[in-house]
Amino acid sequence: MLTQVSEVVPVPAWPFSLLVLSCGGCWSVTAKMLRNLLALRQIGQRTISTTSRRHLKNKVPEKQKLFQEDDGIPLYVKGGIADVLLYRATMVLTVGGTAYAFYQLAVAAFPKKQE
Repeated sequence: MLTQVSEVVPVPAWPFSLLVLSCGGCWSVTAKMLRNLLALRQIGQRTISTTSRRHLKNKVPEKQKLFQEDDGIPLYVKGGIADVLLYRATMVLTVGGTAYAFYQLAVAAFPKKQE
């Protein structure tokens, strides 16, 4: 529910003067808030823009050439040392997780006897 503005109080603030509206106990700073919203909108438009300001070299043809080579190396390790490390970490976590799952299954299947 909107209430009528009871008073308009100019508030001197450096470097911009603001207009503060009092409406029955709720205060709103209009000029600065609008300026901030406009700045935020401009920043959002710049960061979400579809045009690229940096001209990056297209590396796709080089990567296609690398991955289409028939040199006997598996595809998942052709990307270099980072791919090898990621592959090995994935395998260790997969094997370890499977072993742990089987261990928990065995613990659940054979409960400790009550004495």
